[in-house]
Amino acid sequence: MTAVSLGMPPLPVVRRKSRQVMVGSVPVGGGSPVSVQSMTTTPTADVNATLQQIAELTAAGCQIVRVAVPSQDDADALPAIAARSQLPVIADIHFQPKYVYAAIDAGCAGVRVNPGNIRKFDDQVGGIARAASAAGVPIRIGVNAGSLDQRLLAKHGKATAAALVESALWECSLFEEHGYRDLKISVKHHDPLVMIAAYRELARRCDYPLHLGVTEAGPSLQGTIKSAVGFGVLLAEGIGDTIRVSLSAPVVEEVKVGAGILESLGLRPRTLEIVSCPSCGRAQVDVYTLTEKVAAAFEGFPVPLRVAVMGCVVNGPGEAREADLGVSSGNGKGQIFVRGEVVRTVPESQIVEALLEEALGREWGAHA
Repeated sequence: MTAVSLGMPPLPVVRRKSRQVMVGSVPVGGGSPVSVQSMTTTPTADVNATLQQIAELTAAGCQIVRVAVPSQDDADALPAIAARSQLPVIADIHFQPKYVYAAIDAGCAGVRVNPGNIRKFDDQVGGIARAASAAGVPIRIGVNAGSLDQRLLAKHGKATAAALVESALWECSLFEEHGYRDLKISVKHHDPLVMIAAYRELARRCDYPLHLGVTEAGPSLQGTIKSAVGFGVLLAEGIGDTIRVSLSAPVVEEVKVGAGILESLGLRPRTLEIVSCPSCGRAQVDVYTLTEKVAAAFEGFPVPLRVAVMGCVVNGPGEAREADLGVSSGNGKGQIFVRGEVVRTVPESQIVEALLEEALGREWGAHA
């Protein structure tokens, strides 16, 4: 029987053992906490706009940020961005190896290279390894299904998990020939099942830290589901050292989803958690509207808190008792629970106000 079936706390995730790299001040791998990354959507050459977006990502809880460097103007902007960014900056390099050197010289905390489309990359690995080693800059070998090396596509027929892994390990071997191992790897695919298979194989065959991603995941809902599935499976198996949720949505949403995935797996301390029922024919309150109002009222609450918003007498009292703070609603009123005890009953119109009063008026420790 499992710990959960016996009523015991679930066992913690046992992390895969990996070497550690430092991306600026953020450790990645080696048992360090799983970090959340995102990528700016502004033109990197627009320094002020890029720094403003980095500030927004910082406020949302992002820990590492990546910026695209497709042109010389973008490369020229890197020194100012790296110097003024609140987060460690990774330069994302495609096609031109010279921008790798520019990023290192600019003081970027890391560089991502895509071996599938960077021209003459293999011929310049030695020089890049020496420059990165001298500067203490880690390199991510970022393999994407959509830009896999043509030789591997011809060999495997399409971007299979085996093809992604072969590409990543081949590029790592080129760096290893020069004594450089300050590497991390990503093998991204739009299909979570292919992505899961690829990362499992990488975890088996190397000890480099792994950056998880489901690439081209889609709009917000679809991308969130794909990322939660792919990341959830791997992280629960102890695989993954840093993550980026890729959404066709504002970048701050990527960070929120990523943080939420880690919190759900116990890999990051919880912040605010709303426990609310999906509603049904038993509900005697508009649960959807009430939950939205409670979530808005508690946004940014300074300490971790689990708040239950329940709409009927079947599961409501039990769920409310299990939370730090909760309400069980019905018949135009709500019973307010604090740490499992009913402290007062208020009219439905005063539920949100009452919950906030109780939250602000008490000291809070660990979750119930």
